[in-house]
Amino acid sequence: MKHSVKITIILLGMFFLAQLIGIWVVNSYSPEIKQVTDENGTVTNVTSYNLPYGMEPPQDINPKASLISIIIAIAIAIVAMFLLMKFGATLFLRLWFFIVIVLALGIAINAIVKSLPYASIIALVISLPLAYFKVFQRNIVVHNLTELFIYPGIASIFVPLLNIWTIVALLILISLYDMYAVWHAGFMQKMAKYQIKTLRVFSGLFIPYMGRKERELIKNARISKSSMKKAKKIKINIAILGGGDIVFPIILAGVVLRTLGILPAIIISIGATLALAFLFYISEKGKFYPAMPFISIGCFIALVVAYLI
Repeated sequence: MKHSVKITIILLGMFFLAQLIGIWVVNSYSPEIKQVTDENGTVTNVTSYNLPYGMEPPQDINPKASLISIIIAIAIAIVAMFLLMKFGATLFLRLWFFIVIVLALGIAINAIVKSLPYASIIALVISLPLAYFKVFQRNIVVHNLTELFIYPGIASIFVPLLNIWTIVALLILISLYDMYAVWHAGFMQKMAKYQIKTLRVFSGLFIPYMGRKERELIKNARISKSSMKKAKKIKINIAILGGGDIVFPIILAGVVLRTLGILPAIIISIGATLALAFLFYISEKGKFYPAMPFISIGCFIALVVAYLI
């Protein structure tokens, strides 16, 4: 939906910042090849990404098999989400969000403090209170601040499992689902409204704001008592951007980083941000739009540019 120029700039800035943080976090978990000698004296090469909390990917990764596994996992998560929403399992969903947020934040923060002793424990100690305030206290500042690090942490888990062609295929499939879920079935709208109003935890950037008329009512209410009643009925608008719209371009940028280098990865992030800016420009107020098709096209154009330079 179309927001004020200020809100649009803030959303785009946060989106691009999350992309850059994602590239940095993924780069900090670059693979290291170590030689390991078994009991029989046989020397084998073992690839390690040094991911904490048991998130280390398996050896001999098959990107095609990983793609299928990821698609199945996403499908199961979506079905589970709607079943839990239907049965009103609010507490269970909050705990689910809490655990995922703690792990994702822990991975991202561990990348920052990994030179310290017990870095993974320190990262966990930092991520626990942040996740608590995000899930159970609903602090807008904490919410958006943690969003910048949650998706880089999640992306770090998936980047080692994919190559460029499998992540491109994943982006196409996710874009098709996003179009169906928003324009046909309305899944995304229902999920977003449930998360914001009932669950009170939203997976994505979340910025409340007021229009010019609402600000005028509040200003007048300070002077006129008759305006006070109207001011109490003011609706607060919200600008939102889903978490999937943030994490998938980070995953592509991370895979490109491993394959082509840092500059092509940044080009992917720029392409995704410009595509999102185009969507904001053409969107109409009060309407929901699937962001992934636009972001994916921007990413694909940027990928062609990255291969040409």
